[in-house]
Amino acid sequence: MVLGDHRWNRLAIHPLDKHRGNGLPAWCLAWHCGAMLIALILVDPVHSWAQLPEPAATFAHATQAMQEGHLDEADAGFAAVLKQSPAFAEAHFNLGLVRQEQGRYEDAIASFHKALALKPHLRGASLFLGISEFRVNRLEAASAAIKKETISHPRDANAWMWLGVVHLALDHPEQAVEALDKADKLKPGDPDILYHRGRAHLLVSKDSYAEMFKIDPESWRVHRVLAQANAEAERHVEAITEYEAAIRLAPTQPGLHEELGTEYRNANKIHEAEQAFERELEIDPNNVLARYKLGALAVEQGDGAKGKDLIEGALRLKPGLVHSDYNLGRAEMLLGNDAAAAEDFLRAVKSDSDLEVVEQAWYQLGTVYRRLHRVDDARNAMQMFQKRKDQEAERSQMRLKKYQAQQSSDAQSPAPAEEPK
Repeated sequence: MVLGDHRWNRLAIHPLDKHRGNGLPAWCLAWHCGAMLIALILVDPVHSWAQLPEPAATFAHATQAMQEGHLDEADAGFAAVLKQSPAFAEAHFNLGLVRQEQGRYEDAIASFHKALALKPHLRGASLFLGISEFRVNRLEAASAAIKKETISHPRDANAWMWLGVVHLALDHPEQAVEALDKADKLKPGDPDILYHRGRAHLLVSKDSYAEMFKIDPESWRVHRVLAQANAEAERHVEAITEYEAAIRLAPTQPGLHEELGTEYRNANKIHEAEQAFERELEIDPNNVLARYKLGALAVEQGDGAKGKDLIEGALRLKPGLVHSDYNLGRAEMLLGNDAAAAEDFLRAVKSDSDLEVVEQAWYQLGTVYRRLHRVDDARNAMQMFQKRKDQEAERSQMRLKKYQAQQSSDAQSPAPAEEPK
C-alpha cells in the first residue's frame, strides 16, 4: 500500500439511517487507521518514525483499539502521539475520526481543522469535516467543506453523495441532483447514492409540477399529471376523467389518447379502448405502444389477422415489446398456425419476466402441441403449467397466512392503558 491509497470508495455511509448510529462505522475507522499506520512507520519523511519506537507503538496500539471498538482507548493513544508530534496531520485526522464516531462532533471538527491546517489537501479530511458539521446542523459550513473535497478529489463518489445530502438538507434539490448524478456515474449501483438521488429527483419533479400548477392551473398538462398519478395508484376511473379533460383542452396532443386507451382497457371498457388507440394512430401513426396495444386487444377479441398485423408492425419499429411473444402466439393460434405459435410460446416461457404470462404460455404451448400431435411435448408443457400453477397457489397461501398472522397479532395486542385523570 502506498501513502494516500485509502480506498475511500468503501466509505459508503448512509447519512440519515438512524439504525447505523450518528458516526462513521467502526470498520471504516479501523481500515483507514491501518493505512495510516503503514504510512507512519514506513514512509513518513518528516518524523522518521522508524527511529521513534515508542510513538509508533502507541499509534499501533491506538489503531488496534479502534479496530476492536475501544474508542476511548484509541482516543487516548492518538492524543499521546500528538503530544509528542503535534504537527503530524494524519494523527489529527485519525483522532477526528475517533471523536466523530464517539459523537463528539465539535472535538472532531477541531481535529479535522488541525489536520487541514497542516496538510490542506489531506484526502478525506474536508469530507469528514463536512460530515461533522452536518451532524451539528451547520449546513453551510458542511457544504463548503465537502465542496473542497470534491474539488481536490473529483473522483470520490462518496464526497459527491454527501454534497448532495447536504444540499437536500439545505432545500436545494436541483443542486442535490447535480451532485448525486455525479456520484452515481462514479459509483453506479450504490444503494445509498440511489436512495438520495431518487429523493432529489422526486423533489425537483414535485417543484416543477407545483410551478406548472401555479402558472396555468387549467393546462392540459395539469390534467395529464393528475391522470398519471391516478393511474399509478390504480384509480382508473379517476384517471380516465383527467385524461378526458386533458384531451378536451388538447385534442391532437400526441400520447394522450394512447394513455387514455390504456386506462379504458384497465377499466375493462374494451370498445372505448379500441377507439382511443385508433384515434392515437390517426394523430401519430408512429406511436408504437398504441399500435401494439390495439393489436393485443384484437387478439383478445378473437381477430388473429388484425392482431398479428398490428403487433408485427409495432415490433418492426420497436423489437422486444413486453409480452409480444405470448400475444403473437395467441394470434397465430387464432389463425391456425400452430407450429409458428409453438415457437412464439417457447420464446415466451424462456424470456418473459411475468410469472402469470409464463404460466399461461405453458398452457397454450401444451394446447398447440396436442394439435400438432406431439404427445410427449404436450404432456411436458402441461406438467410445467401445473407446476407453475401449484407454485402460485402456494405463494398465495403463504401471503394469506402471513396476512392472517398479522391480523391476529394486531387483535391480540393489548389496548393502550388509559392515562389517569
